[in-house]
Amino acid sequence: MRMNLWLLGAVAAALALAVPGAVAAPGDREVSVGSPSSPFSQNKQNEPAIAMDANHELVLAAGSNDNIDMEACNAGDPTTCPFTAGIGGSGIYFSFDGGKIWTQPTYTGLTARHCLGPAECVPAVGPIGTLPWYYEDGLVSDGDPALAFGPRPGPGGFSWANGSRLYYANLASNLGTKKDETFKGFEAIYVSRTDDPQTAALGAPAARKNAWMHPVRVSKQSSATFADKEQIWADNASSSDFFGNVYVCWANFTGAGAAPLVVARSRDGGGTWAQEKVTAAHAAAAKHWGQSGCTIRTDSDGVVYAFYEEFQNPEKVGLPPTGTHSLVKSFDGGVTWTKPMVLFNVTDPCFVLNFDGTGFRCVEDGLAGARNDLAASPSVSIANGAPTGTGATNQIVDAWADGRDGLNGEDVMFSTSTLGGTPGTWSAPRRIQTLASDRGYYAAPAISPTGGDVWVVYNAFTTPFQTTTTTPRGLVGAVTHASVAGGTVGTFTEVHRGATGDPRASSQNNLVIEFLGDYVYAVAGNTYATAVWNDVREGADCPAIDVWRAGVQTATTADDVPRPAPQAACPANFGNTDIFGWTSAP
Repeated sequence: MRMNLWLLGAVAAALALAVPGAVAAPGDREVSVGSPSSPFSQNKQNEPAIAMDANHELVLAAGSNDNIDMEACNAGDPTTCPFTAGIGGSGIYFSFDGGKIWTQPTYTGLTARHCLGPAECVPAVGPIGTLPWYYEDGLVSDGDPALAFGPRPGPGGFSWANGSRLYYANLASNLGTKKDETFKGFEAIYVSRTDDPQTAALGAPAARKNAWMHPVRVSKQSSATFADKEQIWADNASSSDFFGNVYVCWANFTGAGAAPLVVARSRDGGGTWAQEKVTAAHAAAAKHWGQSGCTIRTDSDGVVYAFYEEFQNPEKVGLPPTGTHSLVKSFDGGVTWTKPMVLFNVTDPCFVLNFDGTGFRCVEDGLAGARNDLAASPSVSIANGAPTGTGATNQIVDAWADGRDGLNGEDVMFSTSTLGGTPGTWSAPRRIQTLASDRGYYAAPAISPTGGDVWVVYNAFTTPFQTTTTTPRGLVGAVTHASVAGGTVGTFTEVHRGATGDPRASSQNNLVIEFLGDYVYAVAGNTYATAVWNDVREGADCPAIDVWRAGVQTATTADDVPRPAPQAACPANFGNTDIFGWTSAP
Protein backbone atom coordinates (compact mmCIF):
# COMPACT_ATOMS: atom_id res chain seq x y z
CA MET A 1 0.00 0.00 0.00
CA ARG A 2 2.82 2.36 0.81
CA MET A 3 4.30 1.83 -2.67
CA ASN A 4 0.89 2.39 -4.29
CA LEU A 5 0.47 5.69 -2.46
CA TRP A 6 3.97 6.70 -3.48
CA LEU A 7 3.22 5.90 -7.13
CA LEU A 8 0.04 7.97 -7.06
CA GLY A 9 2.02 10.91 -5.70
CA ALA A 10 4.79 10.49 -8.25
CA VAL A 11 2.33 10.36 -11.15
CA ALA A 12 0.56 13.48 -9.90
CA ALA A 13 3.87 15.31 -9.61
CA ALA A 14 4.89 14.18 -13.09
CA LEU A 15 1.62 15.49 -14.49
CA ALA A 16 2.32 18.86 -12.91
CA LEU A 17 5.92 19.08 -14.21
CA ALA A 18 5.63 17.43 -17.61
CA VAL A 19 6.31 19.73 -20.54
CA PRO A 20 3.73 19.50 -23.35
CA GLY A 21 5.34 17.44 -26.11
CA ALA A 22 4.84 17.01 -29.83
CA VAL A 23 1.54 15.77 -31.19
CA ALA A 24 1.32 12.04 -30.55
CA ALA A 25 -0.16 9.38 -32.77
CA PRO A 26 -2.79 7.25 -30.99
CA GLY A 27 -0.94 5.21 -28.40
CA ASP A 28 2.41 6.99 -28.35
CA ARG A 29 3.91 10.01 -26.64
CA GLU A 30 7.02 12.15 -26.63
CA VAL A 31 9.71 11.04 -24.18
CA SER A 32 12.14 13.96 -24.67
CA VAL A 33 9.55 16.34 -23.25
CA GLY A 34 12.01 19.13 -22.41
CA SER A 35 12.99 19.52 -26.04
CA PRO A 36 12.05 22.85 -27.64
CA SER A 37 10.76 22.84 -31.22
CA SER A 38 13.42 25.41 -32.10
CA PRO A 39 16.13 26.58 -32.55
CA PHE A 40 18.57 24.06 -34.02
CA SER A 41 20.42 22.35 -32.47
CA GLN A 42 18.69 22.69 -29.09
CA ASN A 43 15.76 20.82 -30.67
CA LYS A 44 17.89 17.76 -31.55
CA GLN A 45 17.58 14.45 -29.68
CA ASN A 46 18.56 10.97 -30.91
CA GLU A 47 19.99 7.54 -29.92
CA PRO A 48 17.40 6.62 -27.28
CA ALA A 49 17.79 4.05 -24.52
CA ILE A 50 15.33 2.91 -21.86
CA ALA A 51 15.43 0.84 -18.66
CA MET A 52 12.72 -0.69 -16.45
CA ASP A 53 13.02 -1.28 -12.70
CA ALA A 54 12.24 -5.02 -12.57
CA ASN A 55 11.15 -4.75 -8.93
CA HIS A 56 8.84 -1.78 -9.59
CA GLU A 57 7.84 -2.23 -13.20
CA LEU A 58 6.07 1.10 -13.62
CA VAL A 59 9.32 2.97 -12.97
CA LEU A 60 11.21 3.77 -16.18
CA ALA A 61 14.24 5.84 -17.04
CA ALA A 62 15.29 6.83 -20.55
CA GLY A 63 18.22 8.66 -22.08
CA SER A 64 19.26 10.16 -25.40
CA ASN A 65 21.82 12.36 -27.06
CA ASP A 66 20.17 15.65 -26.14
CA ASN A 67 21.32 19.04 -27.50
CA ILE A 68 18.93 21.00 -25.28
CA ASP A 69 21.81 22.92 -23.64
CA MET A 70 23.77 23.75 -26.84
CA GLU A 71 24.08 27.16 -28.46
CA ALA A 72 21.83 28.20 -31.34
CA CYS A 73 23.20 28.61 -34.87
CA ASN A 74 22.76 32.40 -34.58
CA ALA A 75 25.37 32.64 -31.83
CA GLY A 76 28.44 33.94 -33.64
CA ASP A 77 28.66 32.78 -37.26
CA PRO A 78 24.99 32.08 -38.17
CA THR A 79 25.97 29.54 -40.85
CA THR A 80 27.54 27.14 -38.33
CA CYS A 81 25.77 25.14 -35.63
CA PRO A 82 28.57 23.66 -33.51
CA PHE A 83 28.49 21.47 -30.46
CA THR A 84 29.33 24.04 -27.81
CA ALA A 85 32.63 23.19 -26.15
CA GLY A 86 32.15 21.94 -22.59
CA ILE A 87 28.37 21.43 -22.86
CA GLY A 88 26.95 18.04 -21.93
CA GLY A 89 24.68 15.98 -24.16
CA SER A 90 23.37 13.05 -22.07
CA GLY A 91 19.64 13.65 -21.64
CA ILE A 92 17.67 11.94 -18.87
CA TYR A 93 13.89 11.35 -18.62
CA PHE A 94 11.70 9.53 -16.07
CA SER A 95 8.27 7.93 -16.02
CA PHE A 96 6.52 6.50 -12.96
CA ASP A 97 3.40 5.14 -14.68
CA GLY A 98 4.87 2.77 -17.24
CA GLY A 99 5.62 5.33 -19.92
CA LYS A 100 2.33 7.20 -20.14
CA ILE A 101 3.75 10.41 -18.67
CA TRP A 102 7.38 11.52 -18.97
CA THR A 103 9.28 14.27 -17.26
CA GLN A 104 12.73 15.73 -17.97
CA PRO A 105 14.28 17.20 -14.84
CA THR A 106 16.34 20.38 -14.82
CA TYR A 107 19.67 20.46 -12.98
CA THR A 108 22.51 22.98 -12.84
CA GLY A 109 25.79 22.82 -14.71
CA LEU A 110 27.59 24.46 -17.62
CA THR A 111 24.99 25.56 -20.17
CA ALA A 112 24.75 27.41 -23.47
CA ARG A 113 20.99 27.38 -23.87
CA HIS A 114 21.03 31.18 -23.38
CA CYS A 115 23.35 31.60 -26.40
CA LEU A 116 20.81 32.64 -29.03
CA GLY A 117 22.99 35.22 -30.84
CA PRO A 118 24.15 37.30 -32.43
CA ALA A 119 27.08 37.43 -29.98
CA GLU A 120 29.56 34.57 -29.78
CA CYS A 121 28.54 32.04 -27.17
CA VAL A 122 29.97 32.31 -23.67
CA PRO A 123 28.76 29.28 -21.66
CA ALA A 124 27.80 29.89 -18.04
CA VAL A 125 26.60 27.92 -15.05
CA GLY A 126 22.85 27.62 -15.26
CA PRO A 127 19.99 25.22 -16.00
CA ILE A 128 20.76 21.96 -17.85
CA GLY A 129 18.54 19.12 -19.06
CA THR A 130 21.37 16.58 -19.00
CA LEU A 131 23.21 14.54 -16.35
CA PRO A 132 24.54 16.59 -13.42
CA TRP A 133 28.01 16.68 -11.80
CA TYR A 134 30.05 16.36 -15.01
CA TYR A 135 31.04 20.03 -15.19
CA GLU A 136 31.94 20.08 -11.51
CA ASP A 137 34.16 17.02 -12.04
CA GLY A 138 36.04 18.45 -15.04
CA LEU A 139 34.08 16.37 -17.53
CA VAL A 140 31.59 16.67 -20.38
CA SER A 141 28.80 14.11 -20.80
CA ASP A 142 28.89 13.16 -24.47
CA GLY A 143 25.83 10.98 -24.93
CA ASP A 144 25.68 7.44 -26.32
CA PRO A 145 23.37 6.60 -23.40
CA ALA A 146 22.86 3.16 -21.88
CA LEU A 147 20.72 2.60 -18.78
CA ALA A 148 19.96 -0.28 -16.40
CA PHE A 149 18.23 -0.80 -13.06
CA GLY A 150 19.57 -3.27 -10.52
CA PRO A 151 19.28 -3.99 -6.78
CA ARG A 152 20.84 -1.59 -4.34
CA PRO A 153 23.74 -2.85 -2.21
CA GLY A 154 23.36 -2.85 1.56
CA PRO A 155 24.99 -4.25 4.71
CA GLY A 156 23.89 -7.75 3.77
CA GLY A 157 24.86 -7.44 0.13
CA PHE A 158 22.54 -6.88 -2.81
CA SER A 159 18.83 -7.17 -2.15
CA TRP A 160 15.68 -5.73 -3.68
CA ALA A 161 14.66 -5.01 -0.10
CA ASN A 162 17.41 -2.37 -0.04
CA GLY A 163 15.78 -0.59 -2.98
CA SER A 164 16.79 -0.14 -6.62
CA ARG A 165 19.75 1.58 -8.24
CA LEU A 166 19.71 3.23 -11.68
CA TYR A 167 22.93 3.13 -13.70
CA TYR A 168 23.46 5.50 -16.64
CA ALA A 169 26.54 4.80 -18.77
CA ASN A 170 27.69 7.34 -21.33
CA LEU A 171 30.71 8.70 -23.14
CA ALA A 172 32.63 11.52 -21.51
CA SER A 173 35.41 13.86 -22.55
CA ASN A 174 37.65 16.27 -20.68
CA LEU A 175 36.19 19.68 -19.94
CA GLY A 176 39.45 21.51 -20.63
CA THR A 177 41.31 21.76 -23.90
CA LYS A 178 44.12 19.58 -22.60
CA LYS A 179 43.04 16.02 -23.41
CA ASP A 180 44.46 14.45 -20.25
CA GLU A 181 43.18 17.05 -17.82
CA THR A 182 40.90 14.58 -16.00
CA PHE A 183 41.73 11.33 -17.79
CA LYS A 184 43.99 10.24 -20.65
CA GLY A 185 42.67 9.78 -24.18
CA PHE A 186 39.81 11.20 -26.20
CA GLU A 187 36.63 9.54 -24.91
CA ALA A 188 36.07 7.47 -21.78
CA ILE A 189 33.11 5.53 -20.38
CA TYR A 190 31.59 6.98 -17.21
CA VAL A 191 28.61 5.79 -15.15
CA SER A 192 26.21 7.97 -13.17
CA ARG A 193 24.01 6.42 -10.49
CA THR A 194 20.98 7.24 -8.39
CA ASP A 195 19.14 5.29 -5.70
CA ASP A 196 16.25 7.76 -5.69
CA PRO A 197 14.77 8.33 -9.19
CA GLN A 198 11.72 9.99 -7.67
CA THR A 199 13.78 12.77 -6.11
CA ALA A 200 16.13 12.92 -9.12
CA ALA A 201 13.10 13.58 -11.30
CA LEU A 202 10.63 15.46 -9.14
CA GLY A 203 12.40 16.83 -6.06
CA ALA A 204 13.33 20.40 -5.19
CA PRO A 205 16.17 21.76 -7.37
CA ALA A 206 19.06 21.04 -4.99
CA ALA A 207 17.60 17.68 -3.97
CA ARG A 208 17.20 16.62 -7.60
CA LYS A 209 20.89 17.15 -8.29
CA ASN A 210 22.03 15.64 -5.00
CA ALA A 211 20.01 12.49 -5.72
CA TRP A 212 22.73 11.62 -8.25
CA MET A 213 26.15 10.33 -7.22
CA HIS A 214 29.17 11.81 -8.97
CA PRO A 215 30.11 9.95 -12.17
CA VAL A 216 32.64 7.11 -11.97
CA ARG A 217 35.08 6.24 -14.75
CA VAL A 218 34.74 2.65 -15.99
CA SER A 219 37.25 2.40 -18.85
CA LYS A 220 41.01 2.17 -18.44
CA GLN A 221 42.52 4.98 -20.49
CA SER A 222 45.68 5.71 -22.44
CA SER A 223 46.60 8.75 -24.50
CA ALA A 224 45.26 7.02 -27.65
CA THR A 225 42.04 5.53 -26.22
CA PHE A 226 38.65 6.30 -27.74
CA ALA A 227 36.07 4.15 -25.94
CA ASP A 228 32.77 4.01 -27.82
CA LYS A 229 29.39 2.32 -28.30
CA GLU A 230 28.94 1.11 -24.76
CA GLN A 231 26.03 -0.85 -23.29
CA ILE A 232 25.27 -1.56 -19.61
CA TRP A 233 23.40 -4.26 -17.71
CA ALA A 234 22.77 -5.04 -14.05
CA ASP A 235 22.19 -8.67 -13.03
CA ASN A 236 18.60 -8.23 -11.84
CA ALA A 237 17.43 -11.80 -11.05
CA SER A 238 17.92 -12.69 -7.39
CA SER A 239 18.29 -16.36 -8.36
CA SER A 240 21.68 -15.50 -9.91
CA ASP A 241 24.93 -16.37 -8.16
CA PHE A 242 26.14 -12.91 -9.17
CA PHE A 243 22.97 -10.94 -8.40
CA GLY A 244 23.74 -7.21 -8.34
CA ASN A 245 26.84 -7.35 -10.53
CA VAL A 246 26.95 -4.63 -13.17
CA TYR A 247 28.55 -5.05 -16.60
CA VAL A 248 29.53 -2.58 -19.32
CA CYS A 249 30.74 -3.56 -22.80
CA TRP A 250 32.26 -1.30 -25.42
CA ALA A 251 34.60 -1.10 -28.40
CA ASN A 252 38.02 0.20 -27.37
CA PHE A 253 39.40 2.09 -30.37
CA THR A 254 43.14 2.61 -30.11
CA GLY A 255 44.14 3.48 -33.70
CA ALA A 256 45.16 1.51 -36.81
CA GLY A 257 41.65 0.07 -37.06
CA ALA A 258 42.12 -2.01 -33.91
CA ALA A 259 39.07 -2.06 -31.65
CA PRO A 260 38.94 -4.96 -29.22
CA LEU A 261 35.72 -5.55 -27.35
CA VAL A 262 36.10 -4.85 -23.64
CA VAL A 263 33.81 -5.78 -20.74
CA ALA A 264 34.05 -4.17 -17.31
CA ARG A 265 32.40 -5.52 -14.16
CA SER A 266 31.50 -3.99 -10.84
CA ARG A 267 30.67 -5.98 -7.72
CA ASP A 268 30.04 -3.03 -5.41
CA GLY A 269 27.21 -1.16 -7.14
CA GLY A 270 29.33 0.75 -9.64
CA GLY A 271 31.86 2.27 -7.27
CA THR A 272 34.86 0.35 -8.65
CA TRP A 273 35.39 -1.49 -11.92
CA ALA A 274 37.68 -4.18 -13.35
CA GLN A 275 37.88 -4.72 -17.09
CA GLU A 276 38.81 -7.58 -19.42
CA LYS A 277 39.56 -7.59 -23.15
CA VAL A 278 37.25 -10.29 -24.48
CA THR A 279 38.14 -10.23 -28.20
CA ALA A 280 41.38 -9.75 -30.09
CA ALA A 281 42.43 -6.31 -31.31
CA HIS A 282 42.11 -7.09 -35.01
CA ALA A 283 43.69 -4.59 -37.35
CA ALA A 284 41.73 -3.85 -40.53
CA ALA A 285 41.82 -6.96 -42.74
CA ALA A 286 39.49 -8.76 -45.09
CA LYS A 287 37.95 -11.09 -42.49
CA HIS A 288 38.49 -8.99 -39.38
CA TRP A 289 37.48 -5.39 -39.91
CA GLY A 290 36.79 -4.87 -36.24
CA GLN A 291 33.91 -5.39 -33.84
CA SER A 292 31.35 -3.10 -32.24
CA GLY A 293 27.65 -2.76 -31.48
CA CYS A 294 27.70 -4.88 -28.33
CA THR A 295 24.77 -5.88 -26.14
CA ILE A 296 25.33 -7.42 -22.69
CA ARG A 297 22.77 -9.42 -20.66
CA THR A 298 22.52 -12.09 -17.92
CA ASP A 299 20.31 -15.15 -17.47
CA SER A 300 18.65 -16.38 -14.28
CA ASP A 301 21.81 -18.26 -13.22
CA GLY A 302 24.08 -15.25 -13.67
CA VAL A 303 25.72 -16.36 -16.92
CA VAL A 304 26.86 -13.22 -18.74
CA TYR A 305 26.35 -12.90 -22.50
CA ALA A 306 28.15 -10.25 -24.55
CA PHE A 307 26.94 -10.13 -28.16
CA TYR A 308 28.57 -8.03 -30.86
CA GLU A 309 28.97 -7.68 -34.61
CA GLU A 310 32.21 -8.77 -36.27
CA PHE A 311 32.62 -6.62 -39.38
CA GLN A 312 34.27 -7.70 -42.61
CA ASN A 313 35.98 -5.58 -45.26
CA PRO A 314 33.40 -3.07 -46.62
CA GLU A 315 35.32 -2.41 -49.82
CA LYS A 316 34.16 -5.34 -51.98
CA VAL A 317 33.05 -3.53 -55.12
CA GLY A 318 29.33 -3.84 -55.72
CA LEU A 319 28.61 -5.84 -52.59
CA PRO A 320 27.59 -4.85 -49.05
CA PRO A 321 29.82 -6.23 -46.30
CA THR A 322 28.87 -9.54 -44.71
CA GLY A 323 29.56 -9.80 -41.01
CA THR A 324 28.56 -12.03 -38.13
CA HIS A 325 26.72 -11.89 -34.86
CA SER A 326 29.18 -13.24 -32.35
CA LEU A 327 29.09 -14.06 -28.64
CA VAL A 328 31.37 -14.40 -25.65
CA LYS A 329 30.10 -15.75 -22.32
CA SER A 330 31.24 -15.68 -18.71
CA PHE A 331 30.25 -18.26 -16.08
CA ASP A 332 32.07 -16.63 -13.15
CA GLY A 333 30.62 -13.13 -12.98
CA GLY A 334 32.74 -11.57 -15.71
CA VAL A 335 36.17 -12.67 -14.47
CA THR A 336 36.93 -15.02 -17.35
CA TRP A 337 35.34 -15.34 -20.79
CA THR A 338 34.90 -17.98 -23.44
CA LYS A 339 36.52 -17.65 -26.81
CA PRO A 340 34.37 -15.78 -29.37
CA MET A 341 31.63 -17.88 -30.97
CA VAL A 342 30.25 -17.05 -34.41
CA LEU A 343 26.46 -17.43 -34.35
CA PHE A 344 25.32 -16.61 -37.90
CA ASN A 345 25.98 -14.25 -40.80
CA VAL A 346 24.41 -10.82 -41.22
CA THR A 347 24.59 -8.33 -44.08
CA ASP A 348 25.19 -4.69 -43.31
CA PRO A 349 22.82 -2.42 -45.27
CA CYS A 350 25.82 -0.54 -46.69
CA PHE A 351 25.93 -0.43 -50.47
CA VAL A 352 28.24 1.32 -52.94
CA LEU A 353 25.42 3.64 -54.00
CA ASN A 354 24.67 4.75 -50.44
CA PHE A 355 28.18 5.59 -49.27
CA ASP A 356 28.26 9.34 -48.62
CA GLY A 357 31.62 10.86 -49.41
CA THR A 358 30.98 14.02 -47.42
CA GLY A 359 30.11 12.31 -44.15
CA PHE A 360 32.28 9.26 -44.90
CA ARG A 361 29.36 7.10 -43.80
CA CYS A 362 26.96 4.60 -45.29
CA VAL A 363 23.54 6.28 -45.46
CA GLU A 364 20.26 4.49 -46.03
CA ASP A 365 17.49 6.85 -47.04
CA GLY A 366 19.21 8.78 -49.83
CA LEU A 367 21.85 11.27 -50.91
CA ALA A 368 23.16 13.15 -47.83
CA GLY A 369 21.00 10.85 -45.71
CA ALA A 370 21.22 9.37 -42.22
CA ARG A 371 24.11 7.06 -41.35
CA ASN A 372 23.40 3.42 -40.51
CA ASP A 373 26.73 2.30 -39.02
CA LEU A 374 25.37 -0.24 -36.52
CA ALA A 375 22.08 -1.19 -38.18
CA ALA A 376 23.06 -4.86 -38.45
CA SER A 377 24.48 -5.15 -34.93
CA PRO A 378 22.73 -7.44 -32.43
CA SER A 379 20.14 -6.17 -30.00
CA VAL A 380 19.30 -8.88 -27.47
CA SER A 381 16.92 -9.68 -24.63
CA ILE A 382 16.83 -12.72 -22.31
CA ALA A 383 13.84 -14.12 -20.38
CA ASN A 384 15.68 -14.31 -17.05
CA GLY A 385 12.66 -14.22 -14.73
CA ALA A 386 13.57 -10.88 -13.11
CA PRO A 387 13.23 -9.76 -10.38
CA THR A 388 13.40 -13.20 -8.70
CA GLY A 389 14.33 -15.56 -11.53
CA THR A 390 11.12 -17.53 -10.98
CA GLY A 391 9.65 -18.85 -14.21
CA ALA A 392 12.70 -17.97 -16.29
CA THR A 393 13.03 -19.77 -19.60
CA ASN A 394 16.33 -18.03 -20.38
CA GLN A 395 15.26 -17.87 -24.03
CA ILE A 396 17.33 -15.35 -26.00
CA VAL A 397 15.94 -13.13 -28.75
CA ASP A 398 17.95 -11.06 -31.23
CA ALA A 399 16.77 -8.39 -33.70
CA TRP A 400 18.60 -6.23 -36.24
CA ALA A 401 18.33 -4.52 -39.65
CA ASP A 402 19.83 -6.44 -42.56
CA GLY A 403 20.79 -5.72 -46.16
CA ARG A 404 20.69 -9.27 -47.56
CA ASP A 405 17.86 -8.39 -49.96
CA GLY A 406 19.76 -5.47 -51.45
CA LEU A 407 19.23 -1.73 -51.68
CA ASN A 408 15.58 -0.80 -50.97
CA GLY A 409 15.06 -4.32 -49.58
CA GLU A 410 16.53 -3.77 -46.10
CA ASP A 411 14.77 -6.06 -43.61
CA VAL A 412 14.03 -6.18 -39.90
CA MET A 413 15.35 -9.60 -38.90
CA PHE A 414 14.75 -11.84 -35.89
CA SER A 415 16.31 -15.00 -34.47
CA THR A 416 16.06 -16.87 -31.17
CA SER A 417 17.86 -19.52 -29.12
CA THR A 418 16.54 -21.63 -26.25
CA LEU A 419 19.85 -23.38 -25.58
CA GLY A 420 22.21 -20.78 -24.22
CA GLY A 421 22.90 -19.01 -27.48
CA THR A 422 25.58 -21.43 -28.61
CA PRO A 423 26.21 -21.81 -32.35
CA GLY A 424 23.77 -24.15 -34.07
CA THR A 425 20.93 -23.43 -31.60
CA TRP A 426 19.61 -20.30 -33.31
CA SER A 427 16.46 -20.26 -35.41
CA ALA A 428 16.83 -19.32 -39.06
CA PRO A 429 16.76 -15.50 -39.26
CA ARG A 430 13.37 -14.29 -40.52
CA ARG A 431 11.94 -11.01 -41.77
CA ILE A 432 9.42 -9.45 -39.38
CA GLN A 433 8.71 -5.93 -40.65
CA THR A 434 4.95 -5.57 -40.99
CA LEU A 435 4.82 -3.62 -44.27
CA ALA A 436 6.73 -4.57 -47.39
CA SER A 437 7.59 -0.89 -47.90
CA ASP A 438 9.35 -0.67 -44.50
CA ARG A 439 13.12 -0.54 -45.02
CA GLY A 440 14.59 -1.59 -41.67
CA TYR A 441 16.92 0.98 -40.09
CA TYR A 442 17.36 -0.05 -36.44
CA ALA A 443 15.57 -2.70 -34.36
CA ALA A 444 15.47 -3.95 -30.75
CA PRO A 445 13.59 -6.81 -29.02
CA ALA A 446 12.23 -7.34 -25.53
CA ILE A 447 11.11 -10.72 -24.20
CA SER A 448 8.98 -10.90 -21.06
CA PRO A 449 10.76 -12.24 -17.95
CA THR A 450 8.96 -15.60 -18.13
CA GLY A 451 9.26 -15.84 -21.90
CA GLY A 452 5.62 -15.74 -23.02
CA ASP A 453 5.77 -12.62 -25.21
CA VAL A 454 8.23 -10.85 -27.48
CA TRP A 455 8.06 -7.28 -28.72
CA VAL A 456 10.30 -5.72 -31.37
CA VAL A 457 10.53 -1.99 -31.97
CA TYR A 458 12.05 -0.69 -35.17
CA ASN A 459 12.70 2.47 -37.14
CA ALA A 460 12.17 2.12 -40.88
CA PHE A 461 12.43 4.29 -43.94
CA THR A 462 9.17 4.17 -45.90
CA THR A 463 10.54 5.49 -49.19
CA PRO A 464 13.16 4.07 -51.60
CA PHE A 465 16.73 5.37 -51.67
CA GLN A 466 16.64 8.91 -53.11
CA THR A 467 19.37 10.06 -55.48
CA THR A 468 18.42 13.72 -55.04
CA THR A 469 17.82 15.77 -51.90
CA THR A 470 14.63 17.38 -53.22
CA THR A 471 12.25 14.40 -53.06
CA PRO A 472 10.39 13.83 -49.77
CA ARG A 473 11.44 10.88 -47.62
CA GLY A 474 9.73 8.97 -44.84
CA LEU A 475 10.82 7.64 -41.42
CA VAL A 476 8.53 5.80 -39.02
CA GLY A 477 8.68 4.00 -35.67
CA ALA A 478 6.75 0.73 -35.29
CA VAL A 479 6.25 -1.91 -32.58
CA THR A 480 5.40 -5.56 -33.26
CA HIS A 481 4.43 -8.44 -30.96
CA ALA A 482 4.57 -12.24 -31.06
CA SER A 483 3.48 -14.87 -28.55
CA VAL A 484 5.86 -17.64 -27.48
CA ALA A 485 4.81 -21.26 -26.85
CA GLY A 486 7.34 -23.91 -25.90
CA GLY A 487 10.17 -21.74 -27.12
CA THR A 488 8.57 -21.23 -30.54
CA VAL A 489 8.05 -17.56 -31.38
CA GLY A 490 4.88 -17.05 -33.39
CA THR A 491 3.98 -14.59 -36.11
CA PHE A 492 4.73 -10.94 -35.42
CA THR A 493 1.83 -8.53 -35.74
CA GLU A 494 1.97 -4.76 -35.52
CA VAL A 495 0.69 -3.26 -32.26
CA HIS A 496 1.71 0.31 -32.98
CA ARG A 497 2.80 2.52 -35.87
CA GLY A 498 3.89 6.09 -35.16
CA ALA A 499 3.52 9.15 -37.32
CA THR A 500 5.75 9.32 -40.41
CA GLY A 501 8.17 12.24 -40.68
CA ASP A 502 10.73 13.39 -43.23
CA PRO A 503 14.29 12.56 -42.12
CA ARG A 504 15.65 15.42 -44.26
CA ALA A 505 14.50 17.56 -41.32
CA SER A 506 17.28 16.01 -39.21
CA SER A 507 20.88 17.13 -39.31
CA GLN A 508 24.40 16.63 -38.14
CA ASN A 509 25.60 19.76 -36.37
CA ASN A 510 27.86 20.47 -39.35
CA LEU A 511 24.70 20.31 -41.53
CA VAL A 512 26.37 18.17 -44.22
CA ILE A 513 24.08 15.12 -43.87
CA GLU A 514 21.07 14.06 -41.84
CA PHE A 515 21.49 12.56 -38.39
CA LEU A 516 19.33 10.05 -36.51
CA GLY A 517 22.09 8.31 -34.58
CA ASP A 518 22.20 4.64 -33.66
CA TYR A 519 19.76 2.47 -31.70
CA VAL A 520 16.14 2.05 -30.77
CA TYR A 521 15.20 0.24 -27.55
CA ALA A 522 12.52 -1.89 -25.89
CA VAL A 523 11.98 -3.38 -22.41
CA ALA A 524 9.38 -5.82 -21.11
CA GLY A 525 8.13 -6.72 -17.66
CA ASN A 526 5.64 -9.24 -16.37
CA THR A 527 2.68 -6.92 -16.96
CA TYR A 528 3.55 -4.72 -19.96
CA ALA A 529 6.20 -3.63 -22.47
CA THR A 530 7.45 -0.27 -23.66
CA ALA A 531 9.69 0.98 -26.47
CA VAL A 532 11.43 4.14 -27.70
CA TRP A 533 12.60 5.27 -31.15
CA ASN A 534 13.94 8.24 -33.12
CA ASP A 535 11.16 10.43 -34.51
CA VAL A 536 11.05 13.34 -36.98
CA ARG A 537 7.31 14.01 -37.17
CA GLU A 538 7.73 17.53 -35.73
CA GLY A 539 10.76 18.48 -37.85
CA ALA A 540 10.60 20.54 -41.04
CA ASP A 541 12.59 20.01 -44.20
CA CYS A 542 14.69 23.01 -45.27
CA PRO A 543 14.92 23.43 -49.08
CA ALA A 544 17.96 25.71 -48.72
CA ILE A 545 19.81 23.01 -46.78
CA ASP A 546 18.71 20.37 -49.31
CA VAL A 547 20.26 22.36 -52.16
CA TRP A 548 23.43 23.02 -50.19
CA ARG A 549 23.81 19.36 -49.21
CA ALA A 550 23.53 18.34 -52.85
CA GLY A 551 26.17 20.90 -53.83
CA VAL A 552 28.54 19.70 -51.12
CA GLN A 553 28.53 16.21 -52.68
CA THR A 554 30.58 17.44 -55.65
CA ALA A 555 32.65 20.10 -53.87
CA THR A 556 36.16 19.63 -52.56
CA THR A 557 35.04 20.84 -49.12
CA ALA A 558 31.76 22.00 -47.64
CA ASP A 559 33.11 25.55 -47.53
CA ASP A 560 33.38 25.63 -51.34
CA VAL A 561 29.57 25.95 -51.55
CA PRO A 562 27.84 28.99 -49.97
CA ARG A 563 26.43 27.75 -46.68
CA PRO A 564 22.90 28.79 -45.61
CA ALA A 565 22.22 30.28 -42.20
CA PRO A 566 19.64 27.81 -40.84
CA GLN A 567 17.78 30.23 -38.58
CA ALA A 568 17.34 32.68 -41.44
CA ALA A 569 16.92 30.29 -44.38
CA CYS A 570 14.94 27.42 -42.80
CA PRO A 571 11.63 26.85 -41.03
CA ALA A 572 11.93 27.37 -37.28
CA ASN A 573 11.58 23.65 -36.56
CA PHE A 574 14.29 22.49 -38.96
CA GLY A 575 16.42 19.91 -37.15
CA ASN A 576 13.69 19.09 -34.63
CA THR A 577 14.14 15.40 -33.87
CA ASP A 578 12.56 13.79 -30.82
CA ILE A 579 12.43 10.56 -28.86
CA PHE A 580 8.97 9.02 -28.95
CA GLY A 581 7.71 5.98 -27.08
CA TRP A 582 4.90 3.45 -26.89
CA THR A 583 3.65 1.51 -23.91
CA SER A 584 1.17 -1.28 -23.29
CA ALA A 585 0.93 -0.36 -19.59
CA PRO A 586 -2.68 -0.59 -18.38
